[in-house]
Parts: sequence; C-alpha cells; structure tokens
Amino acid sequence: MPTLPVTFRRKTLALGVACALTACSTLPHYSVPEAAVPARYAAPAGPVQAAPGWAVATPGDTHARGDWWTLFNAPELNRLEDQLPVSNQTIKKAVAQLQQARAMIDYQHAGFLPTITAGAAQSRTRLSQNVEGHSLAGQTVPDYSLGLAASWEPDLFGRVRDAVVNAHDNAQASEADLEAVHLSMSTDLASDYFALRALDIQKKLLDDSVTAYAAALAILKQQLADGAIDASATATAQAETQLEDTRSQASDIEVQRAEVVHAIATLIGVPASSFSLAPRVESIPVPQIPAGLPSQLLERRPDIAAAERRVAAANAQIGEAKAAFYPDLTLSASAGLESTFFAPWLTAPSLFWSIGPQLVGTLFDGGKRDAALKGATAQYDGSVADYRQTVLVALQQVEDNLSALDTLASEAQSQRRATAAAERSLELTQNRYQAGAVGYLDVVTVQTIALANQRTEAQIQARRLDASVQLLKALGGGWDRTALSSSQNQD
Repeated sequence: MPTLPVTFRRKTLALGVACALTACSTLPHYSVPEAAVPARYAAPAGPVQAAPGWAVATPGDTHARGDWWTLFNAPELNRLEDQLPVSNQTIKKAVAQLQQARAMIDYQHAGFLPTITAGAAQSRTRLSQNVEGHSLAGQTVPDYSLGLAASWEPDLFGRVRDAVVNAHDNAQASEADLEAVHLSMSTDLASDYFALRALDIQKKLLDDSVTAYAAALAILKQQLADGAIDASATATAQAETQLEDTRSQASDIEVQRAEVVHAIATLIGVPASSFSLAPRVESIPVPQIPAGLPSQLLERRPDIAAAERRVAAANAQIGEAKAAFYPDLTLSASAGLESTFFAPWLTAPSLFWSIGPQLVGTLFDGGKRDAALKGATAQYDGSVADYRQTVLVALQQVEDNLSALDTLASEAQSQRRATAAAERSLELTQNRYQAGAVGYLDVVTVQTIALANQRTEAQIQARRLDASVQLLKALGGGWDRTALSSSQNQD
C-alpha cells in the first residue's frame, strides 16, 4: 500500500508537537483542607512508652504494623485473624472495588493516546432505474473496501489529565477504604473473641457453682430425711431455688456463646454450622497502648486518608468541569483501498486517504456547563465537610476509649476488692453455718453475692479488652498513610 505524502506527515507531526507543548491544565491548586485538631488528648493517655510489638505511627514511617492483635498474646486469635483477608466476603468486596478503581486509571489514561480503527467491508447496491441523469441507474454495483482510521484529541486544556488525577485519587481512596474495612473486620473479630472467652470464664464460674450448690442441696435433703434438728424444708427449697436459677444462667450463657461463635464464623467466611471453638478459660492481659498526638490521626487513620483523597478527587472534577468551556481539537486521518471490482482491489489506483484537524467549541448549551461546574464545586465543598467530620469522629473515638480504659481500670480495681471481700464473707458465713450460728439462708445470700461479683469482674475485664481493641481501631490499627501506593499520587 502506498504511503502518505511526506509533507502531510511532517505537518501532522509538527501540529501534534505544538499542541502538546501548548497544553495547559484547568486543575485548581489543591492542598489538604484544614481540620480542627487539638494539641493533645483530654483523656488520660496512659504510659508514654510503647508496649512490645507496638510503635507509634509517625508521618514518613514506612514500616508496616498491621498485626496489632498480636499485642494480646492470644495465638488462637492470631490464627483467626490470619483467615480474614482470605475468606471474609466484605474484605473481598473491598478488594474488588479497589481493582475497579485502578482499572479506571487505565481507562482515563487511554485518553492521552490516539484511537485507531480498521475495517473491511463488502456490499452490493442497486440504484433505482427511474433515477434520471445517473449513469448507474438500474444497475447493481458491488463495493470492496479496506481501510484504517486514526483520531487523536490533544489534551490542550488538561481535561484528560484532570480525569486521570481524579481516577488516581479515587483509587487511593479505595485503597484506604480497603484498609478501613480490614481494620473494622479485624476489630470485630477480636471483640467477639474476647467476648467469647469472657463468656467461657462466666460459664466456668456458673458450672462450678452449680456443682457446689447441687452437693449442698443433696446434703440438706439427706439431713431433712434423717430428721436433723438444724435441717428445714425452707432451707432445702431455698437451696433448690438457688441451684435452678444458676443452671438457668448457665444455659443463657450457652445461648450467648453460640451466637458469638456464629458471628466469628461469618467473619472468617465459613458456615456457622461447620465451625466451633472449644471453651477456654484464659486470662488475657490488657496491653498498654500509647495514644500519641491527635495530629498523628491524620496519618494513621485509613478512613481519614480515604476522605482526604476524595476531596482531592473532587478538586480534579472541578478541573474537568472547567475544561468543558474550552474547544476540542481533533486530529484525524484515514486511508485505505476501495474498488467496485475485486480483481483491482489491491492495486495503487484503489488507494484513498484523508487527513485534517477539526476544532469544535460549544457556543451555547443553555447553562449546562455552568451547572456542571457549580455541581462539581458543591461536591468539593461536601467532600471537605465529610473529611472534617471524619477527623472529628476519629478524635471523639480516641477520647471515648481513652476515658473508658481509664475508668474501667479504676472500676476493675474496685471490683477486684469487692470480689475478694465477697469471697471472704462467703468463707466466714459457711464456717458460721457449719458451727450452727446462722441458717442456710444466710449462706445462699452470700453465695449469690460472691457469684455476682465474680461474674462482674469477668465482665469488666472483657470490657477493658474491648475498649483496648476499640482504641487500637480508633488509632488506625498501626496503619500509616504512607502505605498508600505512592505511584498513584499525581497531585
């Protein structure tokens, strides 16, 4: 096939280079919106040193610290957490959304390149015999064609570049969303696991109490049957009431435990009917977690990073809306072969070609572009408000959990003393009962008080662990903003 004339090729290349050199951008200058961040937290922040395995996140720190749950030294929890990225369906959805956002970058970036099409066609056309003055009237005319067409729209005013920046920023937001989803799922799993172990502790307390109460009831019944002087039907009935009430509480714990196990199964992506966790009574210490400075939340929290990236994406969308006010230049060229007869189809005389630029601008659209620009600006303002609200909520969550941990630590100490006092009272009352100084009703009363205090102590410990988990989540779980793909950052 003959080539295009050298003159046309040189002119086209020169025009393309000139367009590229004179290209400008309508992208507004972007800076991270200001947010009200205090100098320090109001609630007690605890020890300033970090616990083993934990490091305070700082801007520019590129070391990953995602496995925050290892602070609790619970191997079974570690194994469950490892299954989340593999099987959790919510995380898988977030991964798919990230892949979709990254594909949009490639889609928008293709706008920098020309579009080339190729085609071949064969057709037969019959002209009406009643058409006057036409040499082919009444004849059937075949047509064979083969051609290439290319078009390129130089990005004179940055419309394509703004779209690429928008796609990059949205991809980074999706990446941060994925980290936020993972953090949320991992904290839910940890909270459920600690709740499960707290229920196991309470179940052990109740089962031990049921065993002790059943033995005491058997003794009372035997004494009553033997006609012992200090035995009474009232004491026996009271002991039986206490036993059945405790059994009922134990059954209720089993219901709660089953629900928590099912929740864990759903989190790790397995059917609830095929998953189980054996009861385990273990003491899990509350780790010391330094809160750092409030300003570090802007680097630690993936949801804050996602909100800020959406502000940047909205800023790029304003640039796209502004670019619509400028004309579009399209460079197009086509060439091919066409013939009525098949035999000479691939010969030089069958060649056709065309080349030329086209400059098109909108003179009137009824205010459509103005409305689009106003809408993009309003969306940017809304994104800024979302970002600042996300920062405020993050600060609130840290303050809430710092306060909760401080209060629960004091409450745990008081409850520990109350439990010890109740156990001493139970021991003294049982000794007095055996000495005949008090009735069995007194024993039942102090037994109930001791059991209630033991369960309360276990519940407070579970609340402290949960507050620690929620604080780690509020602090970002060790994530750092620098984990976002730096190659995506085009701002």
